[in-house]
Amino acid sequence: MHAGGTQLPSHEHERLQMDDRLERAGQTRSGISRRSAEIAVAGVLFLLGALVVSDSLRLGASWGSDGPEAGYFPFYVGLIICISSAGLLVQVLRNRVPVRDPLFVETESLRRVLSVLVPAAIFVLAIQLIGLYVAAAFYIASFMFWLGRYSVAKSVLVGVLISAVAFVTFEIWFQVPLYKGAFNPLAFLGY
Repeated sequence: MHAGGTQLPSHEHERLQMDDRLERAGQTRSGISRRSAEIAVAGVLFLLGALVVSDSLRLGASWGSDGPEAGYFPFYVGLIICISSAGLLVQVLRNRVPVRDPLFVETESLRRVLSVLVPAAIFVLAIQLIGLYVAAAFYIASFMFWLGRYSVAKSVLVGVLISAVAFVTFEIWFQVPLYKGAFNPLAFLGY
């Protein structure tokens, strides 16, 4: 039972028991609190809504002689997003912080997520510069080396082979050209 007389969900009960055991051992869990995450989400959503509102004003957000201008409906959608996120922020800030603010994500779990998310974001940006095939070879090889703990030679070999098979499959067999990037490192092959 919780202090308010309500029954806690089993996962919440287990988390509180784990916190008690860590506290008795002189350790604490570290990470991002749920309150901090809610504040960050409210802020990001507000900025997104403000961006929509400002761009809608640039396009024209009023009613013209022949009907609504291009930014009329997006303006109101952006305004609703801003109002909703401001309401969320006020709600989060007005709530009392419990004795133990539950964690949104623990540091180690966040580190694991970022170890996949950051390379994936770099991969997407690399596609713009060096194209899908070369970026995929680097991406596969780096994942195998850093996360899979394979040797450099094996990682590079597998990354290059997989990209080569994809290149032959799409470019030669199906004759479907995929994006080669702004610098097109495959130009020497005539593609």
